[in-house]
Amino acid sequence: MSHTFQTLTLIPHPINDVFRFFSKAANLQRITPPELRFQILTPQPVSMGKGVLIDYRLQLYGVPFKWSSLITLWDPPFRFMDVQNKGPYKEWIHHHRFSEKREGTKMIDEVFYQLPLWPFGEIFYPLIHNQIRRIFRFREKAIQEVFRAKT
Repeated sequence: MSHTFQTLTLIPHPINDVFRFFSKAANLQRITPPELRFQILTPQPVSMGKGVLIDYRLQLYGVPFKWSSLITLWDPPFRFMDVQNKGPYKEWIHHHRFSEKREGTKMIDEVFYQLPLWPFGEIFYPLIHNQIRRIFRFREKAIQEVFRAKT
């Protein structure tokens, strides 16, 4: 079964500045909750673009795991997409969209995902969905702090 999660963040900075921030893989660690113990394994700096593979190590509920993302779409400064190449989900597609507004940049994160071990994995859907929502709330606050500091 497929699930969708979407969030919108308004960032009071120009689209090119916002996209430049997201073009640096190292910034992902800055906007990820510390309890996930997120670590990029791919040697830095990563030159972002279509076809780039980025490997990570994380920990969720005390369980360590590796995650590999493939950038499948790269359209600066408007959008990019990363797809789980290897990781805990049966499927994970994260589409990042940016549009310029009077107030700054509107960023939409849309995630399409499938839990593993269907149909048994669906038992954990409420827990996983709440965890994803919490991670993206943290991410939004961290992004706002980063760009507030740039003002």
